[in-house]
Amino acid sequence: MKNVAKGSYQEILIEEGFYVLKIQNDTDETQHVERDIDSSFIQFHFCLKGGGKFNFNQGNYHLEVSEENSLLLYNTQKDLPLNLHLHPNSWLVSVIMTIRKFHSLFSSEANYIPFLSDDNKEKKYYSQEMVSPAMAVVLSQLINYNLHPSIKELYVRAKVYELMSLYFNKTQDADLEQCPFLADEDNVRRIKMAKEIMISRMAEPPTLAELSKEIGLSLKKLKEGFKQIYGDSVYGFLFDYKMEYARKMLETGSHNVNEVGLKVGYSTASHFIASFKKKYGTTPKKYLTSSS
Repeated sequence: MKNVAKGSYQEILIEEGFYVLKIQNDTDETQHVERDIDSSFIQFHFCLKGGGKFNFNQGNYHLEVSEENSLLLYNTQKDLPLNLHLHPNSWLVSVIMTIRKFHSLFSSEANYIPFLSDDNKEKKYYSQEMVSPAMAVVLSQLINYNLHPSIKELYVRAKVYELMSLYFNKTQDADLEQCPFLADEDNVRRIKMAKEIMISRMAEPPTLAELSKEIGLSLKKLKEGFKQIYGDSVYGFLFDYKMEYARKMLETGSHNVNEVGLKVGYSTASHFIASFKKKYGTTPKKYLTSSS
């Protein structure tokens, strides 16, 4: 830990490639904080109070973060070192982890987080979002805990996982009017159930009307909620899931194209091949020869 004037800068290692910075400026002057962060990391910055300015590219470009707002930074092509001017009386909590570690948190669901889609994988990405009341509680707990040193690390780790869960309990474009939907845990549970139903019956999925009846949510709430949580329509999600499932089946080498097509719900090989090509730009056969 190093002190920054009267404020403080504290770095807590959660595990390899995953750490938290607590930066507090309790003075009347702007403080400058720098730290190397390379392009293998994804950065989440949460401002509890006050505000700050992140500088990039030798100060030629900057992004502001204000009270009760967050900033997500991600660029696979370029290092984004921390170069922060923290305003007087401001507090910031930053979660920094490798993209590999981040993927492992969500494992199979990583594909359904908008900025990790194939289209965005090689691009830079940043997102500014409001901090929800639930996140604000966790952030203040991270700043203010008073615990025995032996359990401090466990507590911080648990709180950071909780923070990440709350952050991704919505998609990047959920607007404020939709947020109450996601604050309702029962709704979220039903949408997740809908996802599980679609996956478990992907060969013969229910219609949206049948699905909404089965999970006990109106068609409108099903559509809106699914889009918020998974960033795609129900059938858009299912299509991507089926193609990913088919790709993995093909890679095992123990199934032919017909078998894989049937497994994911295509009665004819030609339909399956057309869908596969739409998703991956190549036929299953060509994909197999290129990946073997």
